[in-house]
Amino acid sequence: MRVPMKNINSAPLKPVFTSATAIARGPIFLPIVLAMLLSMLSSCANSPLDRRQVVLYSDAEMAQQGSSAYRQMQNELPQSTNRDETRYVQCVANYVIAALDENQRNASVWEVTVFDSEQANAFALPGGKIGVYNGLFTVATNQHQLAAVMAHEVGHVLASHSNERASQSALRNVGVAAAQILGVSDATMQVLDVGTQLGIFLPFNRTQESEADSLGVILMANAGFDPQESITLWQNMNASSGARPPELLSTHPSPNSRMSDLRSLMGAANGLRQSANARGLVPDCIL
Repeated sequence: MRVPMKNINSAPLKPVFTSATAIARGPIFLPIVLAMLLSMLSSCANSPLDRRQVVLYSDAEMAQQGSSAYRQMQNELPQSTNRDETRYVQCVANYVIAALDENQRNASVWEVTVFDSEQANAFALPGGKIGVYNGLFTVATNQHQLAAVMAHEVGHVLASHSNERASQSALRNVGVAAAQILGVSDATMQVLDVGTQLGIFLPFNRTQESEADSLGVILMANAGFDPQESITLWQNMNASSGARPPELLSTHPSPNSRMSDLRSLMGAANGLRQSANARGLVPDCIL
């Protein structure tokens, strides 16, 4: 994730259809491309917050890609040798994972790795692969704030956001192929490309981030962590970050927007935390 929380993309998936360039160059007609596009659009699902999604890949395919990318990162990136850091992160992860419902827990083989890096960063990949960079401890200063980050990232997994991004890329390739077949000018293609990015992909990414925020704060509260600390986390993030692009052109909501949205969820989240604490879920993870 950039400096706020980011979801690391997994290795490229095998395209569902022929690439856009090959389509445009081959002896194929526009109706076939449009039929492919309609077929893709029919692959719809609902997110946990009941938002309609286009997801073209199976959970098994995404889990395989997530596991492959995770193993590559473990092989290429230095891992923390600090046992206290590892125990601390695993402790928080255990509470977060335990708060998932049984189907969600059992759908993945959950793993946690602490990477040795100054980045204030964390991620979760399809298949239950979680990574935390120990540089995150400079802004996530207690167990509750770390839980907010991890639960947010797990929220991306629960909502199939990686699948959505891969599916969006496939859809865009087919759309560009159709425009190429129609023989539109280079200038029009550039406008189409920019319009697609600003009109579809970036706002959608902000939607995914907001969705993960909502899912994450509920998940951390169900695990017994203090949801109010998710707002403090973003205050820390905001204080530690530099200049930002306008929210319209950003892949993430602004910190102020995120904090405002989180505040609107505090009533429900605090109630869930109290219920979790009453059931004996009182996290005690200390670094």
